[in-house]
Amino acid sequence: MPGAMSDPVDASRDVYRAPVGTRDVLPPESGRWVEIVAAFATRAARFGYGLVVTPAFEHLEVFQRVGETTDVVRKEMYEMLDRGGRRIALRPEGTAPVVRAYVQHRPTPPWKVWYVAPNFRYERPQRGRYRQHYQLGAEALGVDDPAVDVEIIELVHGYFRDLGLEQVTLLLNSMGDERSRPAYREALQAYFRPFAADLGADFAQRVEENPMRILDSKRDDWQEVVERAPQMYDYLTDESREHFEQVERGLDALGIRYEIAPRLVRGFDYYTRTAFEFVSDALDAAQNAIGGGGRYDRLAEEMGGPPTPGIGFGIGIERMLIACDAEGAVPARAARVDAFVVDAVGGLEAAVLVAELREAGLASDRAFGGRSVKAQWKLADRSGARFGVMLAPRELARGHVAVKDLVTGEQVEVERDRVPAWLLTRVGEERR
Repeated sequence: MPGAMSDPVDASRDVYRAPVGTRDVLPPESGRWVEIVAAFATRAARFGYGLVVTPAFEHLEVFQRVGETTDVVRKEMYEMLDRGGRRIALRPEGTAPVVRAYVQHRPTPPWKVWYVAPNFRYERPQRGRYRQHYQLGAEALGVDDPAVDVEIIELVHGYFRDLGLEQVTLLLNSMGDERSRPAYREALQAYFRPFAADLGADFAQRVEENPMRILDSKRDDWQEVVERAPQMYDYLTDESREHFEQVERGLDALGIRYEIAPRLVRGFDYYTRTAFEFVSDALDAAQNAIGGGGRYDRLAEEMGGPPTPGIGFGIGIERMLIACDAEGAVPARAARVDAFVVDAVGGLEAAVLVAELREAGLASDRAFGGRSVKAQWKLADRSGARFGVMLAPRELARGHVAVKDLVTGEQVEVERDRVPAWLLTRVGEERR
């Protein structure tokens, strides 16, 4: 892959480990993923967004639309030839595949969809940023209306609130349109060129290829120059300025607080007009972005589709969970069951009872391997179960089982046929 970084080779490294820059997500941590994805799906559905699933790899040209001058395309994209000689790439970001799907299938606009998917970028791994990372996102295509910009921001804003994130700031800017961008580009180039010799080859290259990418850089030695750079707002056309002001008025009406960030630009070339980013004030400023997006009104057309305005966003799951940790939100919860069946009679009775409990909607488990009753009770305690259900010969002969509350220690006999209903009532009371 062109421009790829190389990892040091360790001949003693165990090959049966996750590749560099990837990681396994195990219980109970994985339970947090279930919770945040479910919360996102619920909120997206309330806004009229349906799930879209696109392939993990696409033809290379799909992702070249994000910008030939971006590091994602030039240095970080996993690209290869398949066995048929086609140039393909693993998905580095979520918007381009969704727009490709829109162009291919031509659904009736407005097309409002959400996704959860892995993305792949060959970059130096660090906390919250992996070579395979996961993203939640949503896209709305087919409507050129500032109210849609407001809606998509409202979706994200409320989602963070639902998760319990309070230390989050919304940054807002406009990146202009195809008529205002050329003048701004020329102004940036004229301003940045005198500094190119002192700030290095990368800076000089960005000045000529895409000077707006300098504004997005986190390099400390560039920040003083960036802070004095011309601002996009001064170069907006009347149409772009009115669009941006309508977005502001919409957010004000909903009580969504925001800060105007004149240096905020999105990292891909397809963005136009509204750009936004949510940052966690609980994290270090260098790595505090937890989600963002913007409008892209020409991307579908560049892929061969009809002119189709669009807007969307992406949320990095790993980075967002770091923000959750910093605020004590969405804690990892150990897996637990409602009932644990202790078998002292053998045979199939325990299997039948566990099946009945599960079908009734109760999380249930049992021991395997012929363990002693004492060992089974230890497993019941370890499982976190609220109730232990004992199948014992004497009680079962009378058509009863012993049910023990593993918190209070209270034990009662319940008719065997009534066990699922009895437990559902007690568990329902606990959940309330």
